Amino acid sequence: MFTSRMKLADIIAANHNVILLLPRFGIPLGFGEKSVHEVCAASGVPEDFMLLICNLYTFEDYLPMIDELSEIDMTPLVPYLKASHRYYTDERLPHIGAHIDNIASQIDNRYGKVFQQFYADFRNQIEDHFSSEEKYEFARVLALQQGASRRGLMKGTSKRTHPDLVDKLNDLTQIVYKYLPGNVLPEETMELVFDILQLSSDIQKHALIEDKILQPYMQWLERRDK
Repeated sequence: MFTSRMKLADIIAANHNVILLLPRFGIPLGFGEKSVHEVCAASGVPEDFMLLICNLYTFEDYLPMIDELSEIDMTPLVPYLKASHRYYTDERLPHIGAHIDNIASQIDNRYGKVFQQFYADFRNQIEDHFSSEEKYEFARVLALQQGASRRGLMKGTSKRTHPDLVDKLNDLTQIVYKYLPGNVLPEETMELVFDILQLSSDIQKHALIEDKILQPYMQWLERRDK
């Protein structure tokens, strides 16, 4: 497991995907030889929470129990998850959409429109999912953290499940593999596949945090309220 004494640069060297998490914590590059403890102190990020996320993203068999979560400063959990949502909706989804629009413009119009519509439907679904998560689960956790009684809070669950969204991304790659002409913008098509696979991997880790960290933590907060 990563520890607070380790250099942040060494953690990124061990798992380059960690660099994608830094903007979600509000941590800029240029941290030199500083340790996780030093970087977190300078950025106002609880180091135990950052290590929780970095370890989850890196080690497949790492999943803390609820008693461990109760000892971690979970104040940044919802802001972190919201920042992840913005990263997907404002950066990755438009970037992938631009690839798809460009490729679709170079193939038969009938197939191009189907390709674009499939992606547009997926994008609407995932944005709807994020919106409902923020409306129900995220709002509930924030209120419980701030001392609100669970009895007065709005109840509800987010729309669609995480496996549905990952399956849609897998379907998108299958469309590229099987049905796009191989001679149409091959370099951009490869970039598109890479971007979809990277997004799928990131969303699976994001889903793990929401399913195995957010939900148990919310239940712990509710039990504490009794």
